[in-house]
Amino acid sequence: MRIHPASFLPQGLAQLEILCKQLYETTDTAVRHQAEKALVEFTNSPDCLSKCQLLLERGSSSYSQLLAATCLSKLVSRTSNPLPLEQRIDIRNYVLNYLATRPKLAAFVTQALIQLYARITKLGWFDCQKDDYVFRNVIADVTRFLQDSVEHCIIGVTILSQLTNEINQADTTHPLTKHRKIASSFRDSSLFDIFTLSCNLLKQASGKNLNLNDESQHGLLMQLLKLSYNCLNYDFIGTSTDESSDDLCTVQIPTSWRSGSRFLHSAALFQFISFHPSVPFPVLSCLVQIASVRRSLFNNAERAKFLSHLVDGVKRILANPQCLPDPNNYHEFCRLLARLKSNYQLGELVKVENYPEVIRLIANFTVTSLQHWEFAPNSVHYLLSLWQRLAASVPYVKATEPHLLETYTPEVTKAYITSRLESVHVILRDGLEDPLDDAGLVQQQLDQLSTIGRCEYEKTCALLVQLFDQAAQTYQELLQSTNSSAADITVQEGRLTWLVYIIGAVIGGRVSFASTDEQDAMDGELVCRVLQLMNLTDSRLAQAGNERLELAMLSFFEQFRKIYIGDQVQKSSKLYRRLSEVLGLNDETMVLSVFIGKIITNLKYWGHSVRKLVKLSAVQFMLNNHTSEHFSFLGINNQSNLSDMRCRTTFYTALGRLLMVDLGEDEDQFEQFMLPLTAAFETVAQMLSTNTFNEQEAKRTLVGLVRDLRGIAFAFNAKTSFMMLFDWIYPAYMPILQRAIELWYHDPACTTPVLKLMAELVHNRSQRLQFDVSSPNGILLFRETSKMITTYGTTGDYPKLSQSFYSLLEVLTQDHMNFIASLEPHVVMYILSSISEGLTALDTMVCTGCCSSLDHIVTYLFKQLSRSTKKRPAPMASDDRFLHIMQQHPEMIQQMLSTVLNIIIFEDCRNQWSMSRPLLGLILLNEKYFADLRNSIVNSQPPEKQQAMHLCFENLMEGIERNLLTKNRDRFTQNLSVFRREVNDSMKNSTYGVNSNDMMS
Repeated sequence: MRIHPASFLPQGLAQLEILCKQLYETTDTAVRHQAEKALVEFTNSPDCLSKCQLLLERGSSSYSQLLAATCLSKLVSRTSNPLPLEQRIDIRNYVLNYLATRPKLAAFVTQALIQLYARITKLGWFDCQKDDYVFRNVIADVTRFLQDSVEHCIIGVTILSQLTNEINQADTTHPLTKHRKIASSFRDSSLFDIFTLSCNLLKQASGKNLNLNDESQHGLLMQLLKLSYNCLNYDFIGTSTDESSDDLCTVQIPTSWRSGSRFLHSAALFQFISFHPSVPFPVLSCLVQIASVRRSLFNNAERAKFLSHLVDGVKRILANPQCLPDPNNYHEFCRLLARLKSNYQLGELVKVENYPEVIRLIANFTVTSLQHWEFAPNSVHYLLSLWQRLAASVPYVKATEPHLLETYTPEVTKAYITSRLESVHVILRDGLEDPLDDAGLVQQQLDQLSTIGRCEYEKTCALLVQLFDQAAQTYQELLQSTNSSAADITVQEGRLTWLVYIIGAVIGGRVSFASTDEQDAMDGELVCRVLQLMNLTDSRLAQAGNERLELAMLSFFEQFRKIYIGDQVQKSSKLYRRLSEVLGLNDETMVLSVFIGKIITNLKYWGHSVRKLVKLSAVQFMLNNHTSEHFSFLGINNQSNLSDMRCRTTFYTALGRLLMVDLGEDEDQFEQFMLPLTAAFETVAQMLSTNTFNEQEAKRTLVGLVRDLRGIAFAFNAKTSFMMLFDWIYPAYMPILQRAIELWYHDPACTTPVLKLMAELVHNRSQRLQFDVSSPNGILLFRETSKMITTYGTTGDYPKLSQSFYSLLEVLTQDHMNFIASLEPHVVMYILSSISEGLTALDTMVCTGCCSSLDHIVTYLFKQLSRSTKKRPAPMASDDRFLHIMQQHPEMIQQMLSTVLNIIIFEDCRNQWSMSRPLLGLILLNEKYFADLRNSIVNSQPPEKQQAMHLCFENLMEGIERNLLTKNRDRFTQNLSVFRREVNDSMKNSTYGVNSNDMMS
């Protein structure tokens, strides 16, 4: 850094160090506040840069060094009045030298300086000095660290790790588009080299017998593994995976990494596993990522070998599990097991050499884990996910090798069921949190168990019958005994609650094509027992009841309804035969009567807890009494969360469906039904019309109202009833919804229900939006929806819109090219550059959409050029404007021609047909450029291959005319298929290949 140290006197330095010490160490709030205020003034001072260097050079405390590093990070990050390029280069070089000469700084100072280096590098990634990208030589920057002491190596590896993480993470201070460009460039130019370096360093470390009791050597290994993980965890395609879909995550390694794939499935994998006993957590995290590498990176033989190594690694861990008692390690290992099936097929797994032993070890591990339910409850999801996917694959596996799931799935099912029953007593005895109170977790596990339990269903049913009969008999005896304690009764009710939930789940897991009459009879045995238990518990409701058990009953009803009530159900099902024999219920109508009776009983005895009755249907009297006077959950309760109102949508869906039965075109009946909602809207309108109103009351009223309306809109799937609702809500109440979005756009508890209502209103369910030709309603609905989206959309950034964005471009280019042609040049160029970028996307939907959009544009251009050649007058002035833009920037279309041709020849092109459609137009628009590309490709081949490659291109254009008629396009598509096959055959034995970067230049 270029500074003038004389401008900052020693006494000023001493004062700064005192302030730093006060900021980080003092327990006096007032002193810390004063120090913080003074240091803020320091960071905003004009000579802050020079003072920071002086603090680093002459400061005597680690806190002053930390302050200097932090201030420098803020200086290089500011968007207004940024530092000049030369100064940032000086800071980068200074930081590297500083770290190299002071390897034993305090850890937090080293971390802050490395963060500073990463920040400078990221923000300056596209900065050039004399045609050199001065901030991209990251590996060269750390080479000197890697050739020195262990402490220096740690610094060098940490620099690369932090830089990878920094570039991978978007931040709110800079545009998302800039972040993606930097991240993509870093991925393409540096990430693979960094990953290769980390693997090589790991290989060297594994050969040196590191002493992991030595703090520095242990630290080096941990940083190397962290670097490897950051590389494998990179957001390769620009759409970070949502945590909720963790078990479906795929690591989208670029095709350009294929040269390193043999290292991935051999050396790197073995290195990680060999370190396992000593430093398991980062090893397991790396293994999870490696197990998730996209399948298409390998051919079948490579994938089988890769999987074999992976399964062998799992076997080693299971055979030597001393690290697994640690919750973090256990969780990562469970994730690893889940990835085995999410990324590989059962038919592939059974062919692995050690499959029988491994599946046995995994089953034992799962059973043990389920039995120790209190150890790591959040990890059970991954184990159940593995077995669910395995069980679901059984009907489809074609391999001759035995899968052995008929042996192990019953063990897993039994372990889950018995462990849940045994947990009830422990939870009540020790006052632990009851998992039954977490409805989402229970439902998730039951969904998984439903598939597992239906595998070898005879064993599952026999177990449930045995356990249910024991629990029910004990429960009945306790109720009849005068000496029974309330605790004993509660335990048995808890056990029965689990059994009712599980029975409902396994019934809901019935798959029609895989079921037999015998299995339907087994379902009948289970259903009879649950209905008999319901009769017993209902008889006691006047004295006592168990809320959790009642909710389990409702869950059971829903599962039964889904499977055994409806037109598709065989009326001669053995289930109904068994219900008739035991309970006298001959058909689904009689069963529905039982369900309705249960609902009325619930309304009678459980009115104080209606919020819990989410699965409630309705009876006729509700249609005229759906107010808070009769149903307290429809009122405003300031003690409950807004999210607690979700049950209202389900409630009004049921009411709406009942209303639809006899509604027809009776507008008076509809208006009568809507009176409570009309009154609620008028109340909200009155509140919003004043400057002073109770915001919380207004929010709660509105949220409840829109949830009610969404339920009604969902139920009104006929055109007549939907138009009644539309005429009711528009134009009277739409402005209220718009006003709510304007006021509370920052509160998702409010905006999400409103937006979901709008989404339901525009859903063309059962063709209900087919308005008459003379009706303006379609335009009015579109206008109100777009107005709301615009209002909401201008208040935030949404990083995962690529698919919707490219779908919009596809529609625009297909039907509105005249409009696009009239846009400003920079807008047109942005559209073209977006399409160009999307052509290389790993997301097939995005890539295919871009091909379609490009085809529309190219077709439009070709037609306009043909018209101008024939000297026909252009229909609009904008046509000439669009052609002018293209003539000014021919490189854009040429670039896309190179891209498409490159993908077809050298990539694993999965949408070849889509690629072929714009390619013909691109060639016809750029015949000279295409000829140059062809010659470049031909000349890049070995001399003996050039004639064959030249012939491939000749055949590609064989019989192709200079037009874009359908017949000509189809012929070109056929030629292209042959062309791609011949080119690949020609290049198979070529040692020259083609540099795809040359084609793209």
